[in-house]
Amino acid sequence: MSFLGLLIVAALGGVIALASLKPNAFSVSRSAVIDAPADSIFSKLADFRAWKDWSPWAKLDSNAKESFDGPESGVGSSFAWSGNRKVGAGKMTILECVKDELLRIKLEFERPMRATNAASFELKPEGDATRLTWTMKGKNDFHAKLFSLFVNCEKLVGGDFEKGLANLKALVEEKSAA
Repeated sequence: MSFLGLLIVAALGGVIALASLKPNAFSVSRSAVIDAPADSIFSKLADFRAWKDWSPWAKLDSNAKESFDGPESGVGSSFAWSGNRKVGAGKMTILECVKDELLRIKLEFERPMRATNAASFELKPEGDATRLTWTMKGKNDFHAKLFSLFVNCEKLVGGDFEKGLANLKALVEEKSAA
């Protein structure tokens, strides 16, 4: 084997070793204080049809296919999508719904990568405002660990959460002011 061949094998071994050292789980969380009562925020979260008004992914593919199943909102409500490479494909289902306090969602991604994660929205009163915290948690399989060597997923997903929270804040505060 040539020196170049040995160098390539060593580099691949190093990448695999680094990937295997990554954590087995991840968590991304962002929060914002919204100057509105929890009920005006919660209604935008518990009904997937309302997500088009604030979700950071809603405008990335105007031709994305969407379908809704189950009740209009709350436990059992689901939303499936299939779009371009920016949007991917998957399904969200509401698993737990505590009015104006908590929403837990099962996220099933089909592409660009297959994964099942958990998302939650927690609402806590803060004076006359509400602190909304958006969290996503999941397991890191080897492919996700390898991907995370080259892409900072915390910043990538966290940035989208920040955009979504800012959109939701603007939408809800605008309606509260009107």
